[in-house]
Amino acid sequence: MKTVLTTLGISLLVLAGCAGQKQAESNFIQENIDNAVAQETIQTDIIEKSGKILNPRTIDKDGNIVYVPIDDWCSGFFSGNIWHMYELTGDRKWLPLAEKYTEDLDSVQYLTWHHDVGFMIGCSYLNGYRFAGKEEYKPVIIQTAKSLSTRFRPAAGVLQSWDADKGWQAERGWKCPVIIDNMMNLELLFEASRLSGDSTFYNIARKHADTTMANHFREDNSCYHVVDYDPETGEVRKRQTAQGYADESAWARGQAWALYGYTMCYRYTHDARYLGQAEKIYNFIFNNKNLPEDLVPYWDYDAPNIPNEPRDASSAACTASALYELSTYLPDKGYKETADRIMESLASPSYRAKVGTNGNFILMHSVGSIPHGAEIDVPLNYADYYFLEGLMRKRDLEK
Repeated sequence: MKTVLTTLGISLLVLAGCAGQKQAESNFIQENIDNAVAQETIQTDIIEKSGKILNPRTIDKDGNIVYVPIDDWCSGFFSGNIWHMYELTGDRKWLPLAEKYTEDLDSVQYLTWHHDVGFMIGCSYLNGYRFAGKEEYKPVIIQTAKSLSTRFRPAAGVLQSWDADKGWQAERGWKCPVIIDNMMNLELLFEASRLSGDSTFYNIARKHADTTMANHFREDNSCYHVVDYDPETGEVRKRQTAQGYADESAWARGQAWALYGYTMCYRYTHDARYLGQAEKIYNFIFNNKNLPEDLVPYWDYDAPNIPNEPRDASSAACTASALYELSTYLPDKGYKETADRIMESLASPSYRAKVGTNGNFILMHSVGSIPHGAEIDVPLNYADYYFLEGLMRKRDLEK
């Protein structure tokens, strides 16, 4: 009888422990939703009172909110954040705001002079289609995929990221530069194939992912930022960086883009090579001697003055969101637990701003481009985007 009672007691303790853990996780999610509601309410109130449609990206050195035009590569993240607020809260007050800020980007579907339309329309229109069933957004998604596909260079097997005939890119001597960030834009192509039945977009996305896997990665599974191709022969001309510390260094956000990109590619293709690539990138990041204990990386894993280098919360947020998805494909590898640790760090006072501060962005301490002297140790709308996406994915996994 004593043994039975002891066993029963242990079982009850285990059940109580599980219930306590679930409660703590639920409290974490709700508390972060409440914080985001407070910040985004202030942000949208400012915009609505202006009588304009404004698109907040970051803050300047004086703490003023920086708004960006429609053709800025970050123009889709803020409307994406509002879609996340709608999805996380179920509060219909966010719906007309999300629709208005999204539909202001309508003309992006015809933009062909850079690759970032995947971010711009994927975060806005695609989320509207997913979260609110907005069938009228499908043609915009498909047209954007057509525009992005004009950048495909068949001989090289890649989507060209930047035009190389103007601006600072022209000074580098590139012909067909491809950046690891471009992996993120493949989601739009995969979705466009699913929505339209046209396999052209799917095939371009697969080819780009395969070519990038072959040419962008070093033996230690870190990735280069920029690989320049000869668009006529497909030959690799240069491997360099634009936003990292050095050509051979591991720019933190580039590693996050790669992890997220190959995890997402597996979602659409079920190609085990992509899953394997995501695991290799994970191992590089989380076995890196320069990764801090709180798992929020320095802006470059090889930056010369570590530990006295800026952190990049945007890299951490993107990585956490990717790991929640990766954990659904490989549930016994500890990927969710790693993502949870990152999210706990980002939600701490070290990175999450007090309500009403930080230009009303959620996260502090991100980095845009140190080599360009731009957006150093500031909030960024895409850091908030991937943090909210990670929060949504965590919630859905723990239901």
